[in-house]
Amino acid sequence: MWNKYYNVSSLEAAFEILDREKGNARIVAGATDLIIEFEKGMREEVKILIDITRIKGLNQITLDENQNIHLGPLVSHNDVASSKLIQERALPLAQASWEVGSPQIRNRGTVAGNLITASPANDTITPLMALGASLVLKSLQSERIVKLEDFFLGVRKTVLRSDEIVSDIFFPALRPNQKGSFIKFALRRAQAISLVNVAVICGFENGKVKDAVITLGSVAPTIIHSKEAEQYLIGKELTDEVIDQIGLLAQKTARPISDIRGSADYRKTMVKVITKRALYNLKNNNADLTLPVDPVLLDNRKGQSYLDKEFVHDKESGKISTQINGKDYEFENCQSKTLLDFLREDVKLTGTKEGCAEGECGACTVFLDGKAVMACLVPAARAHGSKITTIEGISNNGQKNVVQETFIEEGAVQCGYCTPGFIMSAVKLLEEKPTPSQLEIRQAISGNLCRCTGYYKIISAIENASKK
Repeated sequence: MWNKYYNVSSLEAAFEILDREKGNARIVAGATDLIIEFEKGMREEVKILIDITRIKGLNQITLDENQNIHLGPLVSHNDVASSKLIQERALPLAQASWEVGSPQIRNRGTVAGNLITASPANDTITPLMALGASLVLKSLQSERIVKLEDFFLGVRKTVLRSDEIVSDIFFPALRPNQKGSFIKFALRRAQAISLVNVAVICGFENGKVKDAVITLGSVAPTIIHSKEAEQYLIGKELTDEVIDQIGLLAQKTARPISDIRGSADYRKTMVKVITKRALYNLKNNNADLTLPVDPVLLDNRKGQSYLDKEFVHDKESGKISTQINGKDYEFENCQSKTLLDFLREDVKLTGTKEGCAEGECGACTVFLDGKAVMACLVPAARAHGSKITTIEGISNNGQKNVVQETFIEEGAVQCGYCTPGFIMSAVKLLEEKPTPSQLEIRQAISGNLCRCTGYYKIISAIENASKK
């Protein structure tokens, strides 16, 4: 694992550290991929992490005078999925962001991080490629603009230098005559890696396609265009026959592999299926039905903390000072572990459970500055200067939270191992949406796995808690 952690208050400070450390340092924004890479021994050269998450202004989504949309380097997937600007002017990106992981993952994971990880199965790359996105890559010494299609060199390989940060992502907003759709096909509805995904954007004139972009993900080492399909669409109406032909042409473009999740032939078949599905969404004007207007975030949007100076955490110096469940704590020598291990080993709050340690099960869900997150994917030093709530902190003067009461009443607890994570997700949901629909409840707990109850009693318990 890493041995030194910087909490910085400006990008300039981050640039200086990157320049000084010559490849031994990495930027932390969401860290949802980075922590797993550390656990798998993939980042042995990285000894220093630089946390930029408390720098003001980096999580903005804006539209400039040239009708370009800009995403800051800290814009999370939940920021994108809930943005009215993105929903109206870049719908495929909002749809893709909504498909990433779970609410807890989307609260931490950033779009910039999704691009930098450079997996062809990552959801947001496909629509951003279709939208014609470019990146601003900035270092202490220089700044350059790179088209997204030129950013990737292969699987998990990019042109980003070790001293650079993706400081901006920008792309043209969709014009009034353009419509777009993103479709993901995976083995389950949430917390799933794409088997195949597709983004389709078409401009229309007099009922016919004037311009078209079709990008395919998880079917080649990088995201690819189906150029033959794009050309075939020009000047045509979206008839059933045309859509059938586009599906075949997209299938012809795909170059997938076979792996444990699916064969190459199966993936090619699904390319045809979901490409046609995306085009029918455009034809029938129902592309936006796959994205909630007011998506569940598990984020009260009130607790973000910022820093006014830099803090260094290592074995020699740099205490972690934090507030947990309303009580102030100070610890030393905890910088090289996850927040989950910090809470359990150092703070002795063992209600937060370790299930998978990969952000898959939700048993470690806690609130970090008002957001539900997976503690196993957050570096411990991120707690410095922050407010954290664990399962031990949701009671009121010793009285059980209403969600805890209804879980008991409904028999929503069996082995109990997953229960703290479910309760934390439910508590945050009811803060955000006091009277959620059953669909919203399902969305809120999509990042939490249970092997005992079958979920029905859990859903019933949350419904009853909302009534109380």
